[in-house]
Amino acid sequence: MQETRNASLAPLTTLRVGGPAQRLVVAETDDEVVAEVRAADAAGTPLLVVGGGSNLLVGDAGFAGTALRIATTGHHLDGTALELAAGENWSDAVARTVDAGLAGVECLAGIPGSAGATPIQNVGAYGQEVSSVITEVVAYDRVTRAVVTIPRAECGFAYRHSRFKAEPDRHVVLRVRLTLEDAGGLSGPIRYAEAARLLGVAPGARVPVGTAREAVLKLRTGKGMVLDPEDHDTWSAGSFFTNPILDDAQHAAFLARVADRLGPDVEPPAYPAGAGHTKTSAAWLIDRAGFTRGHGTGRARISGKHTLALTNRGGATAADVLALAREVRDGVAAAFGVTLVNEPVLVGATL
Repeated sequence: MQETRNASLAPLTTLRVGGPAQRLVVAETDDEVVAEVRAADAAGTPLLVVGGGSNLLVGDAGFAGTALRIATTGHHLDGTALELAAGENWSDAVARTVDAGLAGVECLAGIPGSAGATPIQNVGAYGQEVSSVITEVVAYDRVTRAVVTIPRAECGFAYRHSRFKAEPDRHVVLRVRLTLEDAGGLSGPIRYAEAARLLGVAPGARVPVGTAREAVLKLRTGKGMVLDPEDHDTWSAGSFFTNPILDDAQHAAFLARVADRLGPDVEPPAYPAGAGHTKTSAAWLIDRAGFTRGHGTGRARISGKHTLALTNRGGATAADVLALAREVRDGVAAAFGVTLVNEPVLVGATL
């Protein structure tokens, strides 16, 4: 293990903001991860687990405890069964599955971060969610003080949610096991309309799996969602807000606000989200509330490519990003009566 005192956490996050950790430990094996977590728990030391840092906003005061960076490696593919160490780069892992001609995660290409973070957030994009292919999650349970294997049915997966997110201080993910699909080199069904249009196919069609991955990478790059150190539009935590899910009463009130503000003929995006619920688009809400691409004058601004990304234009602080997030959240609530919820994990910071 590598250990550093008073280490800046900003370089470990894709937003590149945040103060120092009292102690930073980099663990390269599962045993090192477990030993460090047990030691922190025994001593009563606050613990922050860091993977790829792509879904993390650390406050400017930093973290008064131990930050444990998961840097474990391991990628084992046996037929369609894939096991990934938590520290494996997710985007690289997707590329390997595509090279093997397997389907199931090709539309999750280009998503930054580590494999161990994917079940926590139930990562999803362009019509796929990682929960559809995860079979088991191996984790250290800080309550039972044992390494446990949790089957998919017990992971509590929902839209951008899981039991790991619901109980954020209980499990430390060590390994993720998935079962992919051998469709003869073809992708899974293309469910996302934007991807289908780019590919020139009808929704539900299959294309060569590599073609699907390249299309998704093109779409993500155009939105500043593929990391590029030279492009400040990618200095973000990806989508800062989740798409709101409204019950029938909330949806009716929302539609009334839309009609009052934009006119009776305007129809906002609407997607089924279970009985009595409708999902709408956070990006649509942000844009229609007046926060267009590039909004802002300071060091933190909305991306010039995508209204869902709040970006560090260079030298921004966590306070700068949070101030912009509050401005957007409050503006959307005032315009449409819908309160947006942040997607990144906030450490030492609140909205």
